[in-house]
Amino acid sequence: MRDPADAELVIFDNDGVLVDSEPIANSVLAALLTEAGFPTSYEDSVRRYMGGTLDRVRAMLRAETGRELPTGFTEHYRARLIEAFERDLRPVAGMADVLRALSRCGTPFCVASSSPRDRLALGLRVTGLGSFFEDRVYCADDVTRGKPAPDLFLHAAVRMGVDPAHAVVVEDSVPGVDAATAAGMTSIGYAALTPADRLSAATRVVRDTAGLAVELGLKLSE
Repeated sequence: MRDPADAELVIFDNDGVLVDSEPIANSVLAALLTEAGFPTSYEDSVRRYMGGTLDRVRAMLRAETGRELPTGFTEHYRARLIEAFERDLRPVAGMADVLRALSRCGTPFCVASSSPRDRLALGLRVTGLGSFFEDRVYCADDVTRGKPAPDLFLHAAVRMGVDPAHAVVVEDSVPGVDAATAAGMTSIGYAALTPADRLSAATRVVRDTAGLAVELGLKLSE
């Protein structure tokens, strides 16, 4: 399957696709890395780390500097992120309309995110999007290898009972698009924050939810 409108399953990444968390998360990460002695700007964080896990950040810094992040960094990051999410997190503009349209036409959909389950649940709760997904929520805790490995998307397809070749993934990060490709899935690069040229490996690239609706063959209002 190459035409996203033919999808038998739509798999959404969460951060930056469903919830507008990437500006918050990358601001927090850049500040904490700088405090820990790894000078990082917001732009650096988006370019280098967006779409990956903290383990990936840790491994990249170790390889580049030979130094480790300080003990307790993960806990400190998550505590500051939860505080910021509770205060500032919003859904991506228009995404609730896309989910309603998918529900109306009966196309199955789910979430498959690199976030740990508690952070994922928090984001869906704060933004009010959790009711669209119920138990169709899959995360980094479910697999051994995170994106760009295909494991999470393949896990989601198995749980949803759909052949990976008939699934489409909506992703805003390079590791996510690479994971979709490795899983044999059609992909839509969501280039709201990530430059479109960095997502050029995706099957299609869109810049907003209106473009996403067109690619999925959806009518956003009836």
